[in-house]
Order: sequence, then structure tokens, then C-alpha cells
Amino acid sequence: MLCLPSMHILLITLQDLVTMLHKALRLMRVFHDLSQKDLAEKLEISKSYLSEIESGKKQPTLPLLERYSQVFDVPVSSIMFFSEHVGEKPSHKKLKEAISSKVLKILEFIAEHSDQSYV
Repeated sequence: MLCLPSMHILLITLQDLVTMLHKALRLMRVFHDLSQKDLAEKLEISKSYLSEIESGKKQPTLPLLERYSQVFDVPVSSIMFFSEHVGEKPSHKKLKEAISSKVLKILEFIAEHSDQSYV
């Protein structure tokens, strides 16, 4: 008998992954010493839209993720690493979540100890 997770659990997991993607996008910007204004110009979007994406109020589109890929010279697949968990075995999912969490903490540490303000 096939046992499927409840939709409630699946929705929470997807929301967590979306939140991690927003955090990752902000931390990529901070890691590369770019202000929101500077990155918004490179991505050809408004600073307010970038702020909404980084705060989780808006979700990034695939074309926007492709522009991130070009700006930071990182494959979209690497950017999407934080949302690749759907459909995997639970042990792999837990490992990726643990690794993702550690990577985000390292980037947050770098951002906190940087000399510049990036808002």
C-alpha cells in the first residue's frame, strides 16, 4: 500500500523551501557586496520588487532566476538547490535540509560580519 504524506505537511515543506530560496537570494547579494539598488539595476527590476522578493512577499519567477544566474555566474540549478527536495527519499531530504541550513547560516554569518549595510 502506497502511503502519501498529508497535503498539510507537504504545504509546510514547500513554504519552508520557498523561504529558504528568498533567504538564499538575499545572501547571494550580500555575499557579493551588492546593495539592493545595485543588484536591482543588474537584474533590470525595481529596488522595491527586489526587496519584496528578498523579504518573501513575492516569489521570484524563472526568468528572474535566470537573470540571477547570469549576474552571479551560477547555474539556475544551483540557485534552486534549496527547493529540490520534492519527491526524494526522506533520508536524502533530511540531509539536504541540514546542508542547506548550514550553508545559509554560513552566509548569514558572513553578512552579519561584513563592514557594509546592504539594504
